Amino acid sequence: MVQVRTVSIRDGLVVGNDSRFTFIGGPCVIESERLLMETAEKVKRITEKLNINFIFKSSFDKANRSSIESFRGLGFEEGLRILEKIKKTYDIPIITDVHESWQCASVAEVVDVLQIPAFLCRQTDLLIAAAKTGRTVNIKKGQFLSPGEMKNVIYKLEEIGHRQILLTERGTSFGYNNLVVDMRSLVEMRKLGYPIVFDATHSVQRPGGLGTATGGDREFVPYLMNAAMAVGIDAIFAETHPNPEKALSDGPNMIPLHELEDILSQALEIKSVIKKKIIE
Repeated sequence: MVQVRTVSIRDGLVVGNDSRFTFIGGPCVIESERLLMETAEKVKRITEKLNINFIFKSSFDKANRSSIESFRGLGFEEGLRILEKIKKTYDIPIITDVHESWQCASVAEVVDVLQIPAFLCRQTDLLIAAAKTGRTVNIKKGQFLSPGEMKNVIYKLEEIGHRQILLTERGTSFGYNNLVVDMRSLVEMRKLGYPIVFDATHSVQRPGGLGTATGGDREFVPYLMNAAMAVGIDAIFAETHPNPEKALSDGPNMIPLHELEDILSQALEIKSVIKKKIIE
């Protein structure tokens, strides 16, 4: 497997190469403080049991919902307050989406990783604003881009001296309301020199598939996650929720929280087998 630059999220948490594997996850959007606190506590317990790193994810605003009537979150200030409380209470790093340049500096005061949504991955001002905070930037490859085109995205950050970068594969548009994952993308993007994350839940989305909301095929999450592990990745991104059927965003593709440990355990077994073969 191609060697890449290692990225330090904070003391003791490094992503890339032979570093301890990392799980990035949590509910899609901040629905309530109670739900987020309970989820963060349970996922931390699971990842500690599996001996992997954990970065908690949830969005203070889902700015690209299908319908203007869809739930977007609890707002900028309240969302950051809750994320900061989770960070301090459970001593875990935080990642969240930024959608506009003006958000980056304030968000960086709270979180450890700024995430650039796939639809915005070529927005130059947003990328530069995120990079200027000095925080790690996780860039999701647009559904409309080839893996090789991500070199142009990376170059925008490198031009200002920023190299704390993660690259995430989250599927490619295939006709209307459908995504597919080309596993070659994981290999090709890794050649760009940065750690690769596989987004196992957004990759099974059916964008706009429910008319006024996005659908999804949750049943395929474990299969794609296992395949990505076999190819070789540095981290898994997967949204999880105690009750996806009642989730206010992305319910059809989120992992039920009670299934998360088993799904991750199986994926990690595959990774260990592949690693052993490489060593041999």
